[in-house]
Amino acid sequence: MQREEIIERVRQRLKEIKGVGETYVLLEEDRDNIKELEKKADEMTLMGLGRGDNRGIKEVLTKDVVIPFTTSMDYVWPCCPNVVLMHHDRVVGEDMDDECKLNELKNCKDNLIIGNIVIYDKELLKSIDPKNDPLIVVLPPKPCAEVDELPHICNVALASPSPPTDEYLKQKMGLPQSHGTGTFILGFDFECSCGN
Repeated sequence: MQREEIIERVRQRLKEIKGVGETYVLLEEDRDNIKELEKKADEMTLMGLGRGDNRGIKEVLTKDVVIPFTTSMDYVWPCCPNVVLMHHDRVVGEDMDDECKLNELKNCKDNLIIGNIVIYDKELLKSIDPKNDPLIVVLPPKPCAEVDELPHICNVALASPSPPTDEYLKQKMGLPQSHGTGTFILGFDFECSCGN
């Protein structure tokens, strides 16, 4: 099967997912621009909690093919965690979409709950120097089962871009900035020795 055919099949599969709109295949110059935008975004303080580290985008940009796509309010985000708070190599918090587990965690006096984000050690927050030793807000890569099952591809990863990259992608796709429209980025490699 030709590479173009495989790419087209992936784009088609993405469009079959509820809430997915337009797709676009990144050019090499787009990858470079996004790397720069994400580098700047990582340096900003996220949610007042710490510095960013969008590991999902970094991983996706290493793939053979990178396909951003638009999403509507109907799009169902991949399951949590979408945000992981780290201090050095220790996970100190994360977002959670399980209401029962969130309620359970509220009962522990060490935890701090902000919306759907759980910080497991609120004392640590008081002891951190946000300027010199901040928390790192990690956005991990996510799986995409719908695309992962397609033949001739492997190492599928999904990532949520920073707001500047989101704007850049919408501009590249010729879309207006509108409330409720977001973007995700999917990356994959062509067949490899991983057994897929």
